[in-house]
Amino acid sequence: MFGFLRPKPAHVLDHWYVPIPGFQTPAQDFYAGIEAELKAREVPGLATARVDFAEGGLLSAKRTYLRLTRERLVFDICAAPFGTEYFFSCRFAEFPAVVPLWMLLVLLGVLFVVFFTGLALFEQVFGFMGVVLFPFACLAMLLLALYAMRNAEGMGIKDLDTALLNIPILGAVYRAWFRRETYYREDTRLMYLTAVTEVVKEKVEAITAARGVKLLRYQERSPLLGDLYKPRPVSLGDKQVPVQ
Repeated sequence: MFGFLRPKPAHVLDHWYVPIPGFQTPAQDFYAGIEAELKAREVPGLATARVDFAEGGLLSAKRTYLRLTRERLVFDICAAPFGTEYFFSCRFAEFPAVVPLWMLLVLLGVLFVVFFTGLALFEQVFGFMGVVLFPFACLAMLLLALYAMRNAEGMGIKDLDTALLNIPILGAVYRAWFRRETYYREDTRLMYLTAVTEVVKEKVEAITAARGVKLLRYQERSPLLGDLYKPRPVSLGDKQVPVQ
C-alpha cells in the first residue's frame, strides 16, 4: 500500500558463488582482509559496511554480509557455513536512479518555505520593488543552480559533484535528473568493478589455497563488459573443488 515510501531494491547484475565441502574459516577475517586490500589500493569513493540479511522475517536466521558501495553500485559479499560445507558468494548490484514521491514532496515543501521567506525579506528591505524583483532573482538563482548541477565537474569547483551527491534529497534529484554520464565515470565504474572482483577472488583463492583446496574454475560474466569477460580456469593448492 505504501510502496512509494520504500526505496527501490537494487538490481543484481552479476552473482557468483563458491561451495566448498568440509571447509571452515572466520567470515570476519575474510571481510577484514578484503577491506584492508581495497584500502591499500585507495579505491576512490568506496564505503564499507557489515550488513545482516535475514532468511525471512525478523526472527529468522541471519547472515552477515560485507557491503561495498560506490555511488549507486554495490557489492554484497558473503562467507558462511552451510551444514558441514562452506560457501563464498558475491553479488554486484546497482540501485536505480529514482526520486521517490516523498522526496519530491519534501523538496517542494522546502522550496515553498524558502520562496515565501525570501519574498518577505525582500519586501521588508526593498518595499514594493522587492516584491517585483524577487521572482526574477529566484529565476536567476534557479537557472544558476540548474547549470551548476548539469556542469558540476566542468566549473572548476573542487568536489562540487561529491558535495551535491551527499546533500539529502537534493542528492537523489541531482543523481537521477542532472548528473551527466561521461566516459570518465563509465571507465571509473568499470575499474571499480574490476578492482573489487579481483580482490574478492584473490582472497577466496588465497584462503582456500592455505587449506590445500584447489578451485578448478570460476563461472563469471559481466553485463557491463559483455564478451570481454569469459570463464577462465583458476588453479590453486592440492585438492580439487568444482566452483559454480
